[in-house]
Amino acid sequence: MLANIPDNQQKRIVIAGAGFGGLRLARHLSGKDFQVVLIDKNNFHSFQPLFYQVATAGIEPSAISFPLRKIFQGCKNIHVRMARIRKVNSEKNEIETSIGNLRYDFLVLAMGAGNNFFNNPNITKYSLPMKSVGESIGLRNTILNNFEKALNTTDPEEQSALMNMVVVGGGPTGVEVSGALAEMKNFVLPKDYPELDFERMTIYLIETGNRLLGSMSLKSSAKAMQYVKKLGVSVMLNKLVMDFNGDTVFLSDSSTLRSHTLIWAAGIKASSIEGLGEHAITRGNRLLVDRFNRVTGYSNIFAIGDQAYMYETNFPDGHPQVAQVAIQQAKNLAGNFVRLERNRNMNPFTYKDLGTLATVGRNRAVVDLSHLRFQGLLAWFFWMFIHLMAIVGVKNRLLIFINWAYYYFTYDQSLRLIIKPKMRDIT
Repeated sequence: MLANIPDNQQKRIVIAGAGFGGLRLARHLSGKDFQVVLIDKNNFHSFQPLFYQVATAGIEPSAISFPLRKIFQGCKNIHVRMARIRKVNSEKNEIETSIGNLRYDFLVLAMGAGNNFFNNPNITKYSLPMKSVGESIGLRNTILNNFEKALNTTDPEEQSALMNMVVVGGGPTGVEVSGALAEMKNFVLPKDYPELDFERMTIYLIETGNRLLGSMSLKSSAKAMQYVKKLGVSVMLNKLVMDFNGDTVFLSDSSTLRSHTLIWAAGIKASSIEGLGEHAITRGNRLLVDRFNRVTGYSNIFAIGDQAYMYETNFPDGHPQVAQVAIQQAKNLAGNFVRLERNRNMNPFTYKDLGTLATVGRNRAVVDLSHLRFQGLLAWFFWMFIHLMAIVGVKNRLLIFINWAYYYFTYDQSLRLIIKPKMRDIT
């Protein structure tokens, strides 16, 4: 079966994935002399850096999601399809999808990354990740449902296990979700559950390295540690989570923690796709690409963002798997497609590191720019501004700003809903 995409005289560029890279590439190619087919398993783009706020009932899922078809209304050369991508057939220049096979002249893999559970079946089964809107809602449901269960148990140890939360991974995501959970514990949950003793609740943040925010400066790392401890988070450094059975967390030093909630923010692995040779795949399941984002061994298959592993002198171990890399690679690749069409040489990609930032709750954030580092209230406002400007859609920005402003003055959210949708897979 063939996917129903009309053929014309234009070269067809198929973009697999509508994350930061795929979406930005499609927008740059809008109106250009190409037929662009954008495929994603969802019909919307999500702003991943704020998934943790959905999980902690800070904002609603729709505020960080935007329909793809609305983004490309009026873009006659962009065709959006909701489908799952299954396999690449490079000999036929086709990809297999859940809606049929699709021919391409150029294929761009921008499917991002998923969770890396390091082949631990129990952690895969019982832990709670946050790599999608669905997973974030699932985490929110679990947290709130555990507190409902805690109300109905008379066993103090079981009650603590239901209330305790263990966050694995001391990077920006782990630090941000720990701070958000600590603020819920300190200001929100005691009002919702006055019958519970919150002295029994502990939020643990576990990091295998010797400091939090290992990719940031020592000053920012130390400040983040100070912030999370002030909020009451119990930080455990130089420890590895070995196993989790849904009730007990087993650590590398043979100690254990009782908790029903293990939040996984400890690593990512590039999304897999069948059909590409082993020579093109490297560590973290990423695809080896040249300086033009061309996948090794293929002349018309490209990869950008989290899926791409590119060597640069300043990044000998590949670029960091962050949004800015995907956005910058998308812009460069769009320009190169135009250059190819005009029989001109492509421009090599060079990553410009714009900096890193993380928030640790109200009035607390750390920012590392190329020549400037600052923390505290100013960093928090800077973090908010950068994230608001990156959101797709004026309405979404306004919704998030209103939610943030309301929470700032009230320390309260109205989104603590246990929602368990049930629907069949339509793809």
